Amino acid sequence: MVGKVSERVLLREGLERTDNGMKQTSWPDVVPINQKNYYTDYMKRDDQILSLRLQSELNRDRLVQSAKDRDRALHYTNGEVPLPFDELQGDDGPTATAYADPSKVIVIHPGSQNLRIGFASDALPKTIPMVLATKYPQTETEMYEALPRRQFEARTTEQQYGEDWSKKYQKMCNDLKTDMRANRRKVLPNSKDLVLNFNRRTEAEVISTHNDPLQVDWTDVKTLEDPDSNASVLIGQQALRIPDNSNPKFKLWWPIQHGWMNEDDYPTKAHLFNDIETLLDRALRYDLGLKRSTEWKQYSCVFVIPDLYDKKYVEQILHLCVEWFEFNKISFIQESMAASFGAGYTQACVVDVGAQKTSITCVEDGLCIEDSRINLKFGGYDVTETFIKMMLYDNFPYQEINLRRRYDFLLAEELKIKYCTLSQANISVQNSDFHVRAPNQPTRKYQFKFYDEVILAPMGFYDPSIFDNSTKLRGRRKLIERSYNAYDVEVPDDPTSAAQFAVLSHIAPSLNAHTLAGALNDLATPGKEKPLSFNFLARSDTAAGTPGTSKAPSPAPGEGASTPVPPPFVPALPFHRRSSSEQAAVVPPPVGGMALALAATH
Repeated sequence: MVGKVSERVLLREGLERTDNGMKQTSWPDVVPINQKNYYTDYMKRDDQILSLRLQSELNRDRLVQSAKDRDRALHYTNGEVPLPFDELQGDDGPTATAYADPSKVIVIHPGSQNLRIGFASDALPKTIPMVLATKYPQTETEMYEALPRRQFEARTTEQQYGEDWSKKYQKMCNDLKTDMRANRRKVLPNSKDLVLNFNRRTEAEVISTHNDPLQVDWTDVKTLEDPDSNASVLIGQQALRIPDNSNPKFKLWWPIQHGWMNEDDYPTKAHLFNDIETLLDRALRYDLGLKRSTEWKQYSCVFVIPDLYDKKYVEQILHLCVEWFEFNKISFIQESMAASFGAGYTQACVVDVGAQKTSITCVEDGLCIEDSRINLKFGGYDVTETFIKMMLYDNFPYQEINLRRRYDFLLAEELKIKYCTLSQANISVQNSDFHVRAPNQPTRKYQFKFYDEVILAPMGFYDPSIFDNSTKLRGRRKLIERSYNAYDVEVPDDPTSAAQFAVLSHIAPSLNAHTLAGALNDLATPGKEKPLSFNFLARSDTAAGTPGTSKAPSPAPGEGASTPVPPPFVPALPFHRRSSSEQAAVVPPPVGGMALALAATH
């Protein structure tokens, strides 16, 4: 072992250490900061925020212009000019928000069933049904099949509503009884029979018009501005109150369905965009009182868009606001961000249950976490349809109900709001009544009993297979093409989410992350798949997301035909920024219809 060499030996060998004072690099030395005491003013001053800086510059320009006008007035009048109102406020001068008048800001939030619109200074927005009625040879009742879907010519109830749905409904009923008994709630053994027998014997009671104090004021189509014009349009509640047998006939158009543009019911893209424009135009004129279009230039607009949005939708709305409405300024804000801002929370998990869409998004520090966004294609309307379907299965006395008819749709919404609940304490055999008020017909009163239908329909949020998901993706991309990257025309440009892909992979195990990132066009025709249950124990040795191998030993020769195949595994998708290959992943054709209806990707 060699010991330490003296400096004399190094000098004799020519290996003495010398320092010529040269630095190893020309890069300046960075002195490490004191972790216990450091300070920065980054993003702590108003002039570092663009919006506040622009507002301050506008205020300064306004003060300069007012001073010039005052000097000009003094020069031409040779007298005293009264001080402006802003200078009389005090020495501090106007604040940065003194000129941001909330009454000059219009907030627009369209939905699948309702349009919410109002000024930023309003306590509550105005809610208008997102529907438009125009003259048409046929009504929607004559064009489409009845809702809930059923086979009217079937002999038995199971055949009428389908054996698969009947088995699911019976299973939910049995599970509810078991759960109520476990919670020590009273469950009568013949509760269902009481409901079935009572509803089967119930007959309608006819009430004359003069004895009904709650008659509905139906819309008179002859009161239109130009009844003979085919361009005559009614929106909102007036459209829903048009009689189905009106002369001339009117058809209802819903421009937005399931959270995106309704491409299934519209023949052309121009017709769809024109209806959205007409709805917003009528809402501005008649609900906000802005009759003249010249007034719109004085207002700014804040438009609320979905968390997982289509870029084509945003482009079209921007075109309408700038080219047609000519707003002074336009700003887009996502729904979850707007909700958390309005509630005063900087961190929140926002669950938005709408009429036909349920969205879940995590918000942190005023921004939506991209990979946490989930968009599920079911909502309150599915509860309404399923509730009526369950009631019809249990001999609902009004068997002719059709949610395509306008007065039946309003009746179904009223029954859902009045009776549906998620509390087991309210579950018992109850007797109630309702009135069917149809145009040009006497009022009919029905008595009926209900039991567990009022809780099983809302429980569909936890078991969406009970909903009718057969037509929710029908017509998708029929009129509006998908947005693609401007630099790579083969890469989709719509926002995506890892959480959305994880939900889809759980429902359809073959559509995991590897399949979505790979070549999807080579897939064979998909079959019906059973969703995988979450297996948290399988993640113990797969921290990196790589599936573990099978623990079973290889079989001896002659004992088996092949090596045992490990069970299918769906790797968890962490919330991370995706690579270009993952962003380019496109969802394949629907797997059984159910999978993509529940987790519809963009």
